[in-house]
Amino acid sequence: MKKLIVLLLLSLTSYCIYANKFEVGKTMPYKSIKSALDNIQNGDTIYVHEGIYKEGNIIISKAVNLIGVNFPVLDGQKKYEILSIKAANTLVSGFKIQHSGFATLDDPCAIKVYDTHNVIISNNIIDDNFFGIYLQFCKNCIIKNNHITAYGVEEQQIGNGIHCWKSDSLQVIANKVSGHRDGIYFEFVTNSIIWRNVSTSNIRYGLHFMFSNNDSYISNVFKNNGAGVSVMFTHKVKMINNTFTENWGDAAYGLFLKEISDSYIFGNKFYKNTEGIHMEGTSRIKIEKNIFEANGWGMKIQASCMDNEIASNNFVGNTFDISTNGSLVLNTFNGNYWDKYEGYDLDKNKIGDVPYHPLSLFSVIVENNPPAMLLFRSFMVTLLDKSEKIMPSLTPDNFIDNTPLMHSLKL
Repeated sequence: MKKLIVLLLLSLTSYCIYANKFEVGKTMPYKSIKSALDNIQNGDTIYVHEGIYKEGNIIISKAVNLIGVNFPVLDGQKKYEILSIKAANTLVSGFKIQHSGFATLDDPCAIKVYDTHNVIISNNIIDDNFFGIYLQFCKNCIIKNNHITAYGVEEQQIGNGIHCWKSDSLQVIANKVSGHRDGIYFEFVTNSIIWRNVSTSNIRYGLHFMFSNNDSYISNVFKNNGAGVSVMFTHKVKMINNTFTENWGDAAYGLFLKEISDSYIFGNKFYKNTEGIHMEGTSRIKIEKNIFEANGWGMKIQASCMDNEIASNNFVGNTFDISTNGSLVLNTFNGNYWDKYEGYDLDKNKIGDVPYHPLSLFSVIVENNPPAMLLFRSFMVTLLDKSEKIMPSLTPDNFIDNTPLMHSLKL
């Protein structure tokens, strides 16, 4: 990734060797950004000084470094798409961009990038727009260190913070996104990385990810979003060291996986979600060294899932560690720590001598009859669960961890 950043910077700076500089501001040679853009050549730099610029839709059609000094404001007056980038090798940095138009047919944005490559959008404050940053048919672009805020109430009335469509080799790094429909949205995006972003308080998902193969998301925080993170109809995804927390509500989850295959979920923390992970139709996913703590359900694994491996995770303080909606079990559990495990370790090898059934009878009853949750923590439920663990009758026999750990892993 560092090599790619260096190459992009070199490609931009190569223009700058013979580039001209333009100054825009009240006391500068150019009074408007559009007048400066009309006079540039590919590779020139425009410095925009402090002030409020209400210029309608600004179209960038030549390679340019557009740099704000002391965060000049580009104001769309609730009417326009503010900045449209249609040239490769362009940099936009240091602006406050606010009040784009709002429309559901043409999706106006603070910044929209059209069918191009090698664009960097960095260090901007993007406030109260319909869509924040929108990329379509783009390649080798970087979206970095932007603070993107909206104030949506209904998901039909607001767009996404960072929206990427049919693109390749993108880097979405260290942005803060809140108040949108989805914080970050990927559809038909390949070979890309989402790294160190914070996506909070979005109406629907912190991250929404569809038909996007061979991508990675690493070290992000997804907190207090409507339904957490959704990853669907995708394969070969890596999800590493992310935090999914406080995604509460009916049908909410830390991470929702649907029709996902050949993927890797490693080192994540699922803390205080209605469901830590909800899986439907997934196959060949390795879920390893994650922490599931204080969730309603640690994991819900539907009967349509197969060949998934759940190993070396900590399950601590969840109301239910595991739940499922059927009796078919085609997944494996090995070497996990379960705080509800009450077995013993006579040979002192730190592995319980008795296999553990993480699926409680009451979780099966609740899956089929949600109102039964009213009986939770009653004496009858405790008696049922303990009887079922001794003599399983209704829960699948092979829903079992044969090597439960006696102590939690240091994760």
